Amino acid sequence: MIAALLFAAAVTLPKPAPPANLKTPPADAQTSADGLISKQVQAGAAGEHPGDADFVHVRYAVWKGSDGSVIDYTRTNIPTFVDISKLLPGMRKMFGQMTPGEKRRAWIPASLGGGRIGEGETFVVDGELVDIVHPPTTPADVAAPPPDATKTASGLAYKILAPGVGTVHPRKRDKVLVNYSGWTVDGKMFDSSIIKGEPTELPLDLVIPGWVEGIQLMTEGERVRFWIPQKLAYKGEAGMPAGMLVFDVELIKIR
Repeated sequence: MIAALLFAAAVTLPKPAPPANLKTPPADAQTSADGLISKQVQAGAAGEHPGDADFVHVRYAVWKGSDGSVIDYTRTNIPTFVDISKLLPGMRKMFGQMTPGEKRRAWIPASLGGGRIGEGETFVVDGELVDIVHPPTTPADVAAPPPDATKTASGLAYKILAPGVGTVHPRKRDKVLVNYSGWTVDGKMFDSSIIKGEPTELPLDLVIPGWVEGIQLMTEGERVRFWIPQKLAYKGEAGMPAGMLVFDVELIKIR
């Protein structure tokens, strides 16, 4: 569903009007021990709740409780994709209570504003949880290639996780459609197409050397784990992941 939405034409939305109960939560709203007040507006369709490590597609609007001015909102019909851990503490707790398809209104006090809500002020949030995207699991062998990994003369190591089909391999100047996730050797994920909700198309001659070599070994449908030494990755470039990098790559299509 989300992939289809991402390819749909975006429609710009107007600023939302504040709700009628902006300053006065209804009597049947739930109040948590830390001061968050919320009320379910529409029930969700599933029983799963997002965790602190998850990513979510959401629609939302945020108003200042004192005057109804708009703080932020989803500006198009396409849901916003966010790391739930990056939200204001009150919004994180609100969405953490929700299931996909649910709509909820929350009144967030300054104590749950992460420093962005002034003392004595309240943010009022309308939120819709569209879906939950779980990050890929960190591989158990992320720290070093296992004994059964294949090593090339360049220092690249790889292991086939699932075989592909056919015998055609990408060439250096091809474009490839891939799903991938990348980790540093301490298990920290630094990038993933999985959490973005759609595969990525890449020109093979413009990626890091370890990818250029490794993906040319693959066939369509194949999934491979690569251990790429720094000399075949970002070579110590400032602002980029350092050291050996581990990638799980699925080659979906050769363009």
